[in-house]
Amino acid sequence: MPAQSALTEKATLGKTAEPPVRAARWQGRHQVMLVPLLIFLAVFFAYPLLDTFLRSIGAPDQPFTLAHYRRVIDRPVYLRLFQITFEIAFSTSAVTLFLGYPVAYLMTRARPRALSLCLVCVLTPFFTSVLVRTYAWMVILSPEGVLNQSLAKLGLGRVELIYNRPGVLIAMTYTLLPYMVLTLYSVFRGIDLKLFLAAYNLGASDWQVFHRVFLPLSLPGVAGGFLLVFILGLGYFITPSLMGGPGDQMVAMVIYEQVERTLNWHFASALSIILLVVTLAGFLLYDRVVGLRTLLESKF
Repeated sequence: MPAQSALTEKATLGKTAEPPVRAARWQGRHQVMLVPLLIFLAVFFAYPLLDTFLRSIGAPDQPFTLAHYRRVIDRPVYLRLFQITFEIAFSTSAVTLFLGYPVAYLMTRARPRALSLCLVCVLTPFFTSVLVRTYAWMVILSPEGVLNQSLAKLGLGRVELIYNRPGVLIAMTYTLLPYMVLTLYSVFRGIDLKLFLAAYNLGASDWQVFHRVFLPLSLPGVAGGFLLVFILGLGYFITPSLMGGPGDQMVAMVIYEQVERTLNWHFASALSIILLVVTLAGFLLYDRVVGLRTLLESKF
């Protein structure tokens, strides 16, 4: 009996010790699979970023200088440029949030067939080229476009919605709206529906359920969608270039001019690094206030 007991105990220990060994081997294989991804990030992300930073603090005759950053600070035109960029990105984020929140809410409460139709409507523009969508808005909003022709037939005056700030906001809102809707929807799907049933069982009305239960739980999605659209808006280039006026130049447009026309790569790199720092500051602020983990744990 003692020998049988020892064999049984040995067999039991063998069974309990095997899973950790397999888990360690499995984790080791997964770590090896990450090597191509790390090489890709090092070559196509880390190296270009390091090269841009080195160019921003260098010059043809000096290995190290902060003249390009001082140029941005000393000249009000560049500070005004960043101000315009922030204004357009913030306004676009606010409008997309205003339009996207009810759409995402209805998608959360919709039946499967209606949800599929909503997803098609949201994703179809998402997969269309930004250039095509911008040209479409130029056709609609131009002085001889569909909108002005319709207003003329109704006896109303013409409206100027191209080559100015409203035209830029309309086109950028349309282009970036799918990002807001999908971000909000992913967070809304993670809200436990049992909380609504509990609120209804306690006698709450539809407005009270939305105001006191759904709205507070949806704030991480609001912050995440606003942050995503704001960051994308900071670096927008095509739409402001085609539909903006002289007073609507954004940072990305100036970076393009510095690289393509004046060949001043060092100053363009300094502008890019400042824009990158602002973007990272936005991420850190979001992580500090809401937490990136809340957004990453969302689900479709």
